[in-house]
Amino acid sequence: MIVYDLECRTGQHRFEGWFGSSDDFERQQGRGLVTCPSCGSSDVIKAVQAPNLGRKGNQLPDLRPARAARPTPAPVTNSGPVIPPEAVEMLKAIAKAQAEALKSSTWVGDDFADTARAIHYGERDPEPIHGQASPDEALELIEEGVEIAPVLFPIVPPGEAN
Repeated sequence: MIVYDLECRTGQHRFEGWFGSSDDFERQQGRGLVTCPSCGSSDVIKAVQAPNLGRKGNQLPDLRPARAARPTPAPVTNSGPVIPPEAVEMLKAIAKAQAEALKSSTWVGDDFADTARAIHYGERDPEPIHGQASPDEALELIEEGVEIAPVLFPIVPPGEAN
């Protein structure tokens, strides 16, 4: 996959486009399939962007585990796509529903996979729980038929909030 920063000439809106290859972009642009999500214009060009270069061979990646932190809001700019007010309201409603659901759920932390299994197999009384699981643990639970769902918005574990 290749990611291009694109810009429409009509309204000078900037947005991102993902393509299988540079030829794929050219074919889609030639057929008028690449359009601005803000104004619908098909007069779209590649915007100037910095290259994405790999690290030098003598630079090691930082292998320390990332610490969960509250996401910081991105600054508001006129160069990115505009989220419709209806979508913003929908996301707020989903976040509010998640917060309400978590109030009646028990935090089990890193023991989520074991606790979910115990509930599924009747070794523990059913109750709503939430916690943390690795992608491999989540996949194993799904393969076993344990019904789980991700939380849609990040949460701060109890005791770690400021």
